[in-house]
Amino acid sequence: MTLMKIDQLGFRYGDPWVLRGVTFSLAQGDFIGILGPNGSGKSTLLRLLSGVLTPREGQALLEGRPVHAMKRREVARIIAVVPQSYEGIFAFSAREVVLMGRSPHLPPWSFEAPHDFAVVERIMEQTDTRQLAARPLDQLSGGERQRVLIARALAQEPRLLLLDEPTAFLDIRHQVEILNLIKSFNKKEKLAVVAVTHDINLASLYCDRIILLDRGEVRDDGVPEAVLTEENIERVYGTPVLTIRHKLTGRPVVAPRAEAW
Repeated sequence: MTLMKIDQLGFRYGDPWVLRGVTFSLAQGDFIGILGPNGSGKSTLLRLLSGVLTPREGQALLEGRPVHAMKRREVARIIAVVPQSYEGIFAFSAREVVLMGRSPHLPPWSFEAPHDFAVVERIMEQTDTRQLAARPLDQLSGGERQRVLIARALAQEPRLLLLDEPTAFLDIRHQVEILNLIKSFNKKEKLAVVAVTHDINLASLYCDRIILLDRGEVRDDGVPEAVLTEENIERVYGTPVLTIRHKLTGRPVVAPRAEAW
């Protein structure tokens, strides 16, 4: 079942176009990685998918309706967003931050009900954040904080999760922990995921589909094995690379074609 359809999507802040002619669709259970060099329009595409920006051309339809024209609370019951940075919530405890994810489901001027607290406890158990519940967010490590912020998004009980650089600034252990967590919800709950990332190899290992952007246009769209070729990477990123196959998954692993010094 199609959850979102993007048709000839275009956007510009002024001149030139940041995105143009972007077309694809996503369904429940998809895990899509958005790749591309700096300035290729990745974060702008995520804002268009969430309805924060209004397209200049084309449309982004959420269950058949233009997402930018929908009420924000209505969108938040379907789409959860984990941006690169958060402001204004770092003085709250981890449990309070996760509880914020229930706000789209609360009637106006009302407080959380037992069901909302039950959802929070379940999500914190599933994301292994319960032991962090009483700790202020600004006293957590980078990996712990990111896990709590993802728990907050999951507490919205969304059908689509949008992630902007979910593993940026994390060491390899925490990168794997975060992506394993997201992948588990993607597989078990059929949660659709769209992740913008600079990490080609993590995208190759965890995403089932890659959309490769180049100067605002889709250069390729498909499974990692088809998209992450030496030719595609060299053409889009402008640097020579080598690709090998991961020993366990068979997915492509991309490495710079460095000189021997």
